[in-house]
Amino acid sequence: MMQDPVTEGLQVYIVGGAVRDALLKRAPGDQDWVVVGTSPEEMIRRGFLPVGGDFPVFLHPRTKQEYALARTERKSGRGYKGFTFYTGTEVTLEEDLKRRDLTVNAIARSQTGELFDPLGGVQDIHNRILRHVGPAFEEDPVRILRLARFAAQFVDFSIAPETLELCGKMVTQGEVDALVPERVWQELSRGLLCQKPSRMLGVLVECGASQRVMPGWIDHRQVRVASDLAAQRDLPLACRFALLCLHTPDPQALARHLRAPTECSAMSRLLPVVLSAISASVLTPESVLALFEQCDAIRKPARLVELLRTAQVVAEVSVEQWQKWLDAVLSIDAGAAARRATSPEQIKSVVRVARLEALTSVFGA
Repeated sequence: MMQDPVTEGLQVYIVGGAVRDALLKRAPGDQDWVVVGTSPEEMIRRGFLPVGGDFPVFLHPRTKQEYALARTERKSGRGYKGFTFYTGTEVTLEEDLKRRDLTVNAIARSQTGELFDPLGGVQDIHNRILRHVGPAFEEDPVRILRLARFAAQFVDFSIAPETLELCGKMVTQGEVDALVPERVWQELSRGLLCQKPSRMLGVLVECGASQRVMPGWIDHRQVRVASDLAAQRDLPLACRFALLCLHTPDPQALARHLRAPTECSAMSRLLPVVLSAISASVLTPESVLALFEQCDAIRKPARLVELLRTAQVVAEVSVEQWQKWLDAVLSIDAGAAARRATSPEQIKSVVRVARLEALTSVFGA
C-alpha cells in the first residue's frame, strides 16, 4: 500500500466493515480509519478537517474519507447516546477495538497490510459466527438492531447463542426502550433492503425486541416469506415496508411511530386496498376504475404499478393486464372530455364516463 504523505508518521489503521468485507472477498464499502497516539491539534495541522460532534472525527484533505481518533467510551446514561468518550493519545488500538459491537467488526489493518485481531474476529469470520465483542455490548441498544441487520445481510452466518441471550437481557432490562424511532427506522430500513430480511425479523422476535421497536407489528410466516421474495425481486423500500405491515392492524400507526417516509406510509395503506380489489370474484370496469381512483392512479400511475408488483408477491395478479387497463384510462384527454360538459358541475362526471368507456373497450380484449 502506497504511503500517504498526509498520514506519514501517524499510526493509521483501516477498521470495521471494510476489513471484514475484504476478508469475505466482498465488494468494499466506505473505508473507516482510526488514528492512534495523536491529538486533534496534530490532525488539523496536517490539513484534516474536523467534523466530529461528540468525539473527534476528521475528513482527509484529499480523499475526504473519515479518520477518527482512537477512543474509549464509558456508559454515562440510558440509551445509545448515554456515553462519555475519551480520546487521549495513550488510548491503544486494542482499547478502541474493544468498544466495538461484533468481533467481525473489530479487526484493523495497518497501511502496510498487517492485521490486528485481538478479539478473534478473523476466526469468527472463518466459522461464520456473529459474536459480541464483550460485556459492553449491552450498553448500546442500537447493537441489537445492527445484529439483526447483519443477520439479514450475512445469510450464511449464525449468531452466537450467548450474544442472542445478551440481547434478550437488554430487552428485559428496558435498555431497548431508550431507542428513538428515527434510529430504529435507520437500521430497520437497511435490513429490509438486505438479502434475507426474514432473518432480521427473526432475531428481533427471538430476543423480544420486535414489539418494543415496532409496536403493533404482527409477526406472521407470510410476512417473513414475502420480505425475502421482495428482496429477490429487488422491490423498492416502500414496497418492502408495505409487505412488512401485511398483517399489522394499523400500518399507518406503525409508520408514524417509526417516522417512516411518506411513500412507505402510503404503500402500507394502499396495499391492502389493492389486494382486496384483485381478490374479488368478478372484476368489472367499474370496480377497476374505482380502484384506480382510490389509489390516485391517474396522477400517480407508477405507484400503482409498484403496488401491483408488491401484491404479486403474495397473490396471483397479471401486472400486464392491469397496465393495459391503466393505459386505456390514461389515454383519455381530460381537457377534451371536460369541454363536452354543459356546466362546470358536470365536468368530473363527464371525464369519468369517458375513462370508463375507454376501460370498457379494452376490458374483454
